[in-house]
Amino acid sequence: MGEVDKQKKELGHKGEEIALQFLKEKSYELVARNYRCHNFGELDLVMRDGKYLVFVEVRTKKNTIHGTPVETVDYAKRRQIEKMARLYITKEKVPEDTYCRFDVVGIVLSGNGEPQIEHIQDAFIIGD
Repeated sequence: MGEVDKQKKELGHKGEEIALQFLKEKSYELVARNYRCHNFGELDLVMRDGKYLVFVEVRTKKNTIHGTPVETVDYAKRRQIEKMARLYITKEKVPEDTYCRFDVVGIVLSGNGEPQIEHIQDAFIIGD
């Protein structure tokens, strides 16, 4: 793994830690972290928010020169998250009557103080 890839991975991990603590402070409960499937990718966080099972995509950047972290969750990324969510629901035998939601947490770690956190509940729906 190259130095740039290593730095990106470390930045992503740090962002996930911040997002996890942020959501726990909002009374979300962690169900799974970094849920992987070699064919489809990974779910960053799967959490419980009341009656909802929430699939959380965490995006972390050092700046917003080329847009905010949330703006990087494009159509292709949403489709990938949907596929992973469907796989999770099937493999983990999530009851059919479970309410599910997709949230996105964007974090900017500019290195000059507190991280900037943007949390979007219901960031997208399947097929949009």
